[in-house]
Amino acid sequence: MEKILQPRGRTLFIDLSSKNFLLKRTSVKGKLFPGLFTADQKLQTNNGLGYSGAIYTRQNPNGNRRGYECPEERDYYPYWHPTPWKDIAILPVNTSLCEYYQKESFNVAPRHECVEIYVGTTTVRHWSRYSNEEDCAANGGQWTPFYNYLEKAPSYKTESACVSGNRNGYKYIWARPLGENVQQCLVALEAPECKAAPWTRSNHLGNTKGGLASNYTWTIPFIPSADTKQCVLRIRYNISTDDYDPFLTDSRVNNNIQEGIMSPVQQNPLVDIGAANIPLQLAINTAQFGRTFQDRSHTFTVRPRPSGQEKPRIFNLNVRGKRGNIVQVYPAVEYDFIPNDLHLKTSDRVHIQWTGSNTHKNGAPGGDGATGDAGEGTSGTDRHNIVQINNLLENFPVPYENSTMWESAEVVWIYNGLNNISPKNLALNMASSGYYRCFTAAECPGAQHADYIYGSGLGMSSTLGSSPASYEGALLKFKSGTYFYTCTRNNNFTNRSQKGAIYVD
Repeated sequence: MEKILQPRGRTLFIDLSSKNFLLKRTSVKGKLFPGLFTADQKLQTNNGLGYSGAIYTRQNPNGNRRGYECPEERDYYPYWHPTPWKDIAILPVNTSLCEYYQKESFNVAPRHECVEIYVGTTTVRHWSRYSNEEDCAANGGQWTPFYNYLEKAPSYKTESACVSGNRNGYKYIWARPLGENVQQCLVALEAPECKAAPWTRSNHLGNTKGGLASNYTWTIPFIPSADTKQCVLRIRYNISTDDYDPFLTDSRVNNNIQEGIMSPVQQNPLVDIGAANIPLQLAINTAQFGRTFQDRSHTFTVRPRPSGQEKPRIFNLNVRGKRGNIVQVYPAVEYDFIPNDLHLKTSDRVHIQWTGSNTHKNGAPGGDGATGDAGEGTSGTDRHNIVQINNLLENFPVPYENSTMWESAEVVWIYNGLNNISPKNLALNMASSGYYRCFTAAECPGAQHADYIYGSGLGMSSTLGSSPASYEGALLKFKSGTYFYTCTRNNNFTNRSQKGAIYVD
């Protein structure tokens, strides 16, 4: 019997990936891992191969899946096969499990798969149904280890050149990456960070003590090649129950009427509390009694730092939430700057950026919230900007002549490639969300800037409708001081507050 461990209590898993198709293929055709607790759920076997594949779990008995996800891999951590995901952080309630989680992470511990060869050829099959070494060997396969990695290092062609020493504090290994059959030089990953999960109130999504959003600050790893990386972020939220032991409960107690085995939890059970034998029904769905939720981001890129900015700390100042009122955006939130309160040193840098859309129409069925996209400007559009305010209790922006934020900001880098940007032009660019770059053509020489001069073209919409939906941003260095700011379009008194503060010591 293979021992299956599941997270206990509330646990948050944060990981990163750049490809998922291979995992989908092995999930559909690979056999469900033996030993899993399925309670009284009846898992389907309609993958056409006569057995339940890894798309069928207690939480997912019908094999439903979204995108390229593998439900078995989604539901269990640490997973027993290689995956494309790179673990960033694990935030458990019970921190005594941290050593176990970090040691067993695929970041640092190889995972095996059964590698089979097509009969009469030397071609490796793209998948195998066998999920353990014994079955693999019995059916002519080779139980093969695969390793996770930060990126490949193809310039090192031999094992000796690869592992000859650490570079920039990173370890290099000679190993076989997921989905490939040849060993090569890989930049090794570190174990994920593990620390206590922040407290949140049950049934209230997102906020912690003090009313701040539950959050984790991720330090993006150094990329030795300096190549741009396209990534997807995933957050999994596990919640367990003490009504059965999540560590010791396995397939031996799966419901089996023929053998007289009763699962420790049953679907909507009737209980007798001793009041004249009156049965009471509990609201228990055994597919969700101890389960994992998953959220994934859109793709995003991690780019090299600008030249000369290799050493300073860089903080990302962005926008979270989506268009709509509090009911329409549920279970997400309305627009907000994140982090709301950013604390810096004068030696730090801030990358101000945000993303938006022109096609966000929350039509029927509206997900978990109501349909509709209440907000300012054209329906279905996201827009943001930054203007200074005197304090967080005020809603009117400060005239540029009375502002301090932009005079105190040094532009280290900006998306449009301009140099020597004046504080006034920086304020104009931020306020217009990139619609304008300069007040005069002399300050923005070059044909590439001609359409972005103040007063050119048809003029900017007062609700930013003509501005770009996304703002690639600027990298700023601030002088010591406190700076409050807001978004003129979305900050709507009594409806939503989109404000923030930067504190620089």
